[in-house]
Amino acid sequence: MKGIAHYIEGMADGLVASGYSLDEEWRRVLHAVPRHVFAPSAAWVGRWDGPARLVRRDVDEEAWLRAVYSDVSIVTQFDDGAGALEAGGEDFTSSLSAPGVVVAFLDLLGVRDHQRVLEVGTGTGWTAGLLAWRLGDESVTSVEIDAGVVREARANLRDAGLGPGVVEGDGADGWEAGAPYDRVHVTCGVREVPYAWIRQTRPGGRVVFPWMPGFAFGHRAWLTVTGDGRGIGRFAGNAGYMMLRSQRFGDYAPAVEEDAEPGETRVDPRAVAGESYGCDVAVAGLVPGVTSVEEETGGGCVRLHLRDPDGAWALVDFEPGRDVFPVFQAGPRRLWTEVEAAYLRWLAWGSPSRDRFGMTVTPTGQHLWLDSPDNPITP
Repeated sequence: MKGIAHYIEGMADGLVASGYSLDEEWRRVLHAVPRHVFAPSAAWVGRWDGPARLVRRDVDEEAWLRAVYSDVSIVTQFDDGAGALEAGGEDFTSSLSAPGVVVAFLDLLGVRDHQRVLEVGTGTGWTAGLLAWRLGDESVTSVEIDAGVVREARANLRDAGLGPGVVEGDGADGWEAGAPYDRVHVTCGVREVPYAWIRQTRPGGRVVFPWMPGFAFGHRAWLTVTGDGRGIGRFAGNAGYMMLRSQRFGDYAPAVEEDAEPGETRVDPRAVAGESYGCDVAVAGLVPGVTSVEEETGGGCVRLHLRDPDGAWALVDFEPGRDVFPVFQAGPRRLWTEVEAAYLRWLAWGSPSRDRFGMTVTPTGQHLWLDSPDNPITP
């Protein structure tokens, strides 16, 4: 069997070939903190677009190593740990993140020697280990809400010869005892950025996180903390992560039309949900709280589901060959009406791409803007 260095080097080369930024320092870190130390012996190789598959080290170690050193996530917990990992489950609730997204976020984090980092969401401990090897154990604190995940992460880090601080707590609160931080590295999706992360970061510091508002795509995002206590930043690419537990999404809209207000639209719902990285940001800013799911219903038909936390929902059906498309809406808001208006407004702006949008976070909440923080997007 090939040596571990072979698998690590192959993983690193593959990341570079895929367009990820990986300098020699981080390549050395990948060798010093091998990913397989943080992977369970029964590895569920996960993809967001399909079911996970189980690869067992005791059955085929080489296949297990190939999986662990591929650019895929490894599911390490189902259903908040309600059952045995080997048995699988309904929902992915903790994982060893795919190397590509790990490297992308570490590049966005932009750490420097002797900086102090707070990580939100320890998971297996791999990214905490990478940061600890790069900066020193004493410079890294990782907070994790799940006691069982904390125990596993601490054990993995010990096995790797590392000892960053791993504490049990709600990551939405940050970790005040270690503040101020130079960097905050978030490994779970958020809709609303907790202000605690901004408050606990020194001026000039950076917070990086997966912003996942629920409509269409998720985004890698960064904020720089200003002297007056705001976080101001932009979006840097795609991201798909498990959500911060306190911000998980509920069930999506029901696939029924009873008791709904019928209507129709000339707008293709597929364009609204997938037109570009830019439209999705605009809709998320103009229609707060909306979430979406696209469902292929056969024969080229697509159903767009919309929902908000207060129970409003809408269904829009694309059917090939139709000039208008059926709409069903119910609840306290008319979500499709709002989303369609936001889409048309984005078109009227000239269809700006994602890199023209940004976010500001203050003690009173967050808002999006176009081109400049002085040009906020308002519903």
